[in-house]
Amino acid sequence: MSEGSIRERLSALSRAELIGLVALLGLTLGGAGLWYVRSLPKPVAVTAGPSASSGPAPAASSSPSPAVVLLVDVAGWVRHPGVYEFEEGARVIDAIDAAGGARTGALLESLNLAAPLTDGSQILVPKEGEQGTEPVAGASGSGALPGGPINVNTASATELEALPGVGEVIAQAIVDYRTENGPFATVDQLLDVSGIGDATLENIRDLVTV
Repeated sequence: MSEGSIRERLSALSRAELIGLVALLGLTLGGAGLWYVRSLPKPVAVTAGPSASSGPAPAASSSPSPAVVLLVDVAGWVRHPGVYEFEEGARVIDAIDAAGGARTGALLESLNLAAPLTDGSQILVPKEGEQGTEPVAGASGSGALPGGPINVNTASATELEALPGVGEVIAQAIVDYRTENGPFATVDQLLDVSGIGDATLENIRDLVTV
């Protein structure tokens, strides 16, 4: 179609028709522009998720096991003899430290300071010149003493020191026990005396009487 014919057609249109044509053309161009804008790619906002370190720490899957408590009697040549509580894995040296440490003259060489503690055991720290709780090689628990068995209810501390495994400390503990609690009813009652364990009692059982 030539430019002249287009002009003829436009001149033949009334004013209202021209306005309508211009409006239609405007709507067409506006719709095309809107479609083009909407077809453009839009930026996507990226939001970082919560950091793993910023969240609360996960709860422990299981509660820790309660600590094992060991009761050990620390006796002999220490500053504060008595029964002490220890956690599993404690050693003999820990027991001696808990009792205030060894006194001057203690024979620590006779003990295995690195040995682990066991519940219900006794650590007897001997003094130089006396034996510990373990029987000495060559000594017999049934050997007789000069003059016969010793009466633990009447013997002096000096006489009690003659017993194997009983030194100055344990002998005095026997005297103190019978003074506070009365005479021993049986030989086995000596186990109530601080410093006397099963090994010591068996070593002197046949050498004492009540």
